[in-house]
Amino acid sequence: MDKKVWIGAVVVFIIISLSSFLIHGVLLTKEYEATASLWLPMAEMKMWIFYVTYAFVAYFFTLIFSKGYEGKGLMEGVRYGTYVAMMVALPAAYGTYGSMAVPYSLALKWFLGGWVEFILCGVALTYIFGAKKESAPAA
Repeated sequence: MDKKVWIGAVVVFIIISLSSFLIHGVLLTKEYEATASLWLPMAEMKMWIFYVTYAFVAYFFTLIFSKGYEGKGLMEGVRYGTYVAMMVALPAAYGTYGSMAVPYSLALKWFLGGWVEFILCGVALTYIFGAKKESAPAA
């Protein structure tokens, strides 16, 4: 497996871990407190599961990126992050909104936070993978 995939997966894992802490542990604290009856108490939450899922997302996000990478720069990462957000963050946020008594504003913030998170990850991968080298024309 390409070394860049492993480096990218580690970087994406770090970005997801830090941005998720910022989004859910800092920015949305008041919303979670206001809807406390919906969540497990902190002492009962299995926080380690989040990090396992972050690792899976980081690896497969990077692997899929590596298979279609065109080396077209920053906007390629923004586009890829947006595609993944529309496939993952949007259905997760609005699926939860449709099945749980969470306020719409929380679902919207989950989606927007996920969108930003995936864009940051996509942009990071464009820097890690760099520009593609042009192959020499066949003689």
